[in-house]
Amino acid sequence: MIKEVLKMVEQLEAEEQALQGDAPELALRRRQLERDRRELLESCHDLPAEDRVYLARHPRRPKIDDYIAEIFTDFFEQRGDRQCREDASILGGVALFHGQPVTVIGHRKGHNMQESMKYNFGMPGPEGYRKALRLMEQAQKFGRPIITFIDTPGAYPGKEAEERGQGEAIARNLAEMSKLDVPVIAVVTGEGSSGGALALGVANRVLMLENAIYSVLSPEGFASILWRDAARSQEACRVMKLTAQDLKEGGVIEQVITEPDGGAQADPGALFAQVDKALQKNLEELCGMSAAQLREQRYEKFRRIGRGTEESA
Repeated sequence: MIKEVLKMVEQLEAEEQALQGDAPELALRRRQLERDRRELLESCHDLPAEDRVYLARHPRRPKIDDYIAEIFTDFFEQRGDRQCREDASILGGVALFHGQPVTVIGHRKGHNMQESMKYNFGMPGPEGYRKALRLMEQAQKFGRPIITFIDTPGAYPGKEAEERGQGEAIARNLAEMSKLDVPVIAVVTGEGSSGGALALGVANRVLMLENAIYSVLSPEGFASILWRDAARSQEACRVMKLTAQDLKEGGVIEQVITEPDGGAQADPGALFAQVDKALQKNLEELCGMSAAQLREQRYEKFRRIGRGTEESA
C-alpha cells in the first residue's frame, strides 16, 4: 500500500533533517537516507486504483491556489454570484498565462483544518456554481480561454443547498458550458466526483493528473449503494474505472499528466512544470479553432463517450 511507503519516506526525511553538521559520517548517512528515499519513491509505479484514490485525497496534494501562484501571473480574484452570496469553495478570476489573458476557475480545498472548514472541504453550494458560470460568461464576452481545476468530493448535499437550487445551478452550468465560444480546458487535479465535478468539466479538453480520480460518486458511496457495505470501498475502486489511465482508455479524457514518484505532493515544482507544459500545448491547439469549431468539437467529444462500448455490446 502506498500509505505505508509514504510513511517510511516521511520517517527517512525526518531522520535526514535531524542530522546536523558537516562531519563526514553525517554526510554519508544523509546520502544513504536520500538514496533509500529515492528507491522507495521509485517503487511507486503501476499503482492499484485504491492507492491512486489515497493519493488523490492526500492532504498535502497541491490545491488550486498553489497552481495559480506557480503557473499564472497577475491573478485577480472575482467573488460573488450576484444573486445571493459569495461561496469560497469556488475560486475564480482573471489571470495571465504566458502573457495571454485567461479565466481560471476551480474547486478550493484548504491546506489545513481551519481553511478546509472555511472552504467547506471543496464542496460548493449553488452560489459557487453560479459564480463560476458568471465568470465563464464574462470570459466569453471578452474572448478569454477558460481553464478549470477540478478537485471536489462533490457538490454540497445539504438541505439548504437544495432549497437554494443546487440541482438547477449544476444543470445550468452543464448546458451553458456546452455552448461556449471560447476554448475550455479542464484539469482534474485530485478528486472529481459527481455532478459537482462535472459542473466545471464540460470542456474541449479534459486533462487528469496521473493519480487523480474522476467518477460518478465516491468509492465509499458506490460500495454503500451497490453492496450496502462502505467497507468494500477498495473493491469499488477497482470496479469503478475511475483512474486517469482507465478514463484515457475509455475516451473520457484526452491526456494523463505525469506526477512525480510518490505523488504530486512529493515534488510540487516538477508537477507544476508538467501542468504548465500540458496547458500550453492544448491551449495553442484550441486557440487555432473558430467558435463554431470549438462548440462542435466539445459536442462531439461528449457524444462519443461510451459509444465504443455500446457498439461492441
